[in-house]
Amino acid sequence: MLIPLASAVTSFVVCFLIIPVIIKYSLEKNLVDIPGRRKIHKKVTPSMGGIAIFIGFIVASLIWIDIEHWKDIRLILIALFMVFFIGVRDDLVPLKPVMKLMGQLVAATILVLLFDLRLNSLYGLLGIYEIPSVLSYFITVFTIIVITNSFNLIDGLDGLAGTVAGISLLAFGIWFALVGDVVFAVLAFCMVGALVAFLIFNWEPSRVFMGDTGALVVGMMLSIMAVYFINTNYNLPANHTWRFSASASTAVCVIIIPLVDTMRIFILRISRRQSPFTPDKSHIHHSIMRLGLTHSKTTMLLGFIQVMYIALAILLIHVNENYVMLSVIILSVVLSITLDRLMIVRLNKEEDNVRV
Repeated sequence: MLIPLASAVTSFVVCFLIIPVIIKYSLEKNLVDIPGRRKIHKKVTPSMGGIAIFIGFIVASLIWIDIEHWKDIRLILIALFMVFFIGVRDDLVPLKPVMKLMGQLVAATILVLLFDLRLNSLYGLLGIYEIPSVLSYFITVFTIIVITNSFNLIDGLDGLAGTVAGISLLAFGIWFALVGDVVFAVLAFCMVGALVAFLIFNWEPSRVFMGDTGALVVGMMLSIMAVYFINTNYNLPANHTWRFSASASTAVCVIIIPLVDTMRIFILRISRRQSPFTPDKSHIHHSIMRLGLTHSKTTMLLGFIQVMYIALAILLIHVNENYVMLSVIILSVVLSITLDRLMIVRLNKEEDNVRV
């Protein structure tokens, strides 16, 4: 556990030292996010913080992962570099969504075909286990793209993306350390350390955003960790202390906030007969803020919910896939409906006050 912790400290220090330089340079070169109708922030803010996160992650990884293991993870780094450059390009000169998606598809395909990062089973979900190889390729690429973009979608509030990703990656990192996978534990902790440093500057009132540069890299990292966790956990001995009976459902619990948010906004937009890809302010964090919470309180509430789902997964460690997934779905639906009801009550009160 000492090496993962040391890697987190290293990435923290590197990222913490680089961010002020990026803020200064971004302001000088006008590399900023300008407030607008669909944005919550009120002032011009540098938007290249993801560069510091990525540099901190790479430097710490180079230092703390033994050179003999670099051949094992070089394809992961290549995929991360690809989405990093896509993010930088998009932050500098916005790319068309289809171009960003194509870049992500190439990165995901590298991971699936060359690194062999695959979901080759449904792990007992709906009674299905092994699936055909070709189908597993498509399912895994789809999963990576969904998780990456789900995380990108929640990056709309001071501190939120960094907090949610930090909690998820910390959970994955601790688990990999407990089962003896030091390489993936170090990768997770390297990203956690960089995110903690970033949050110091991104907490309300934010002095820098991670931008697409950071959101795509961190989102891709979450997808890699989730898929790798599912397979690694499933292949552990049945009597292993830290083997979860529900591999896929446990991974869903660890990254629940971006997944539920994406599903929720897609359902809401389709129910309004809008394109599910139409930007609006129907995200979970927007709804919570309408209840009167600040950026920081909204972030802490969603972080707390994420921790509760992880705790639920631990409590259900010996429960099978179908029951855990059913529990997660029911709980998520209840929380989402409760949030919508609270928002309606709040809006009705505001309308009554206006009439008075």
